[in-house]
Amino acid sequence: MNKHFIAVILLILGLNQVSSQNAEQIVIGTKHHLHSNILNEDREFWISLPESYSDEASSYKRYPVLIVLDGDAHFRSITGMVNYMSSGYNNNMRIPEMIIVAVQNVNRRRDFTPDKIITTRENDSGGGERFLSFLENELIPELDKKYRTEPYRILFGHSLGGLLATHAYMKENTAFNAFIAVDPSFGTWDSETMDKKLDSLTGQSFERFIYIATANWGKRNIRNRDRHVRLYESLNSKCKGELPAKLEYFENENHGSVPTIAFYNGISAIFKDYGIYYRDVESAEQLTKHFQTLSERLHWDFSPPEALVNRIGYRMLQSRNASDRAKALSFFLLNTENFPDSYNAFDSLAEAYEVLGDKANAINNYKKSLKLNPDNKNALMKIESLKKN
Repeated sequence: MNKHFIAVILLILGLNQVSSQNAEQIVIGTKHHLHSNILNEDREFWISLPESYSDEASSYKRYPVLIVLDGDAHFRSITGMVNYMSSGYNNNMRIPEMIIVAVQNVNRRRDFTPDKIITTRENDSGGGERFLSFLENELIPELDKKYRTEPYRILFGHSLGGLLATHAYMKENTAFNAFIAVDPSFGTWDSETMDKKLDSLTGQSFERFIYIATANWGKRNIRNRDRHVRLYESLNSKCKGELPAKLEYFENENHGSVPTIAFYNGISAIFKDYGIYYRDVESAEQLTKHFQTLSERLHWDFSPPEALVNRIGYRMLQSRNASDRAKALSFFLLNTENFPDSYNAFDSLAEAYEVLGDKANAINNYKKSLKLNPDNKNALMKIESLKKN
């Protein structure tokens, strides 16, 4: 082969290698390991943090936790959906930002079956309680120690994972507040077993939300689908008020294709009405009441997101209508009440006072912002400017 040709090939390969080495990676998560004394084994889990987690302006924030079973199968799709649904792209803020924790499998039949399955051959099923103990007593404390977590937790499971999620929902005590059980495998829950579980149910379960998705397997899965309906109807009859739950049947999806669409619908059902459009808000009282209703339904205090309130405040502050400009102040004040550790909330409130001609309150709130973040150059500049004029 011609030496010059070989030299050209090597040069091209070298340039490609340099180009490849210079390419930046898009990182959606990190891998971690934890030794479980309960399970007597090392467990791997993957974590995806919200986009705002590393932002200086959001350093005060704490985030709900979504734990995903069968993590290797669902991590990428769920991470993408949660990120899009919570980050405000195209005004799409339908759910709160959250920390996603995808637990990798070791022995899913052992870990996801809460009851011993009797077969002709010996098996290792029935370890669901121990696995839940690992999640609640080892993994969650580890997450709380290392990350800014909010103790509102969602458990997602598909198939046998959905079985375990349903079992955890029905327990009197659990560390989880909401559940997404996608086409749960109720094959071991015959009428007698299900009745026993329903008889032991307490009112604690009805303070949690559960979403159950059922896929279409045709004739193969009629009994499993019937068990989903039976469980849901039994829960509904036992709940004294409105059942915080949803059962959804997917005619055009099978057991393998349903998880992605079911997760989207499930997380949307849990946080129904969270994503109010900023132009539909007319007053701080309306917005506060809206999120109070959501909080009562989910039995957890969810404040209006700071970014949403800020956007409403600036929309009104920039209005030509004097009444709107006057109302803008109440939104910025609301943010400082709900997020007293946010330097940006006080910076925005100060700007509103400045626009409305209240120099004293503007300086005062710029100082509060600067105290929370001494590196806030905007606040420092504004204080100096306002004192001169």
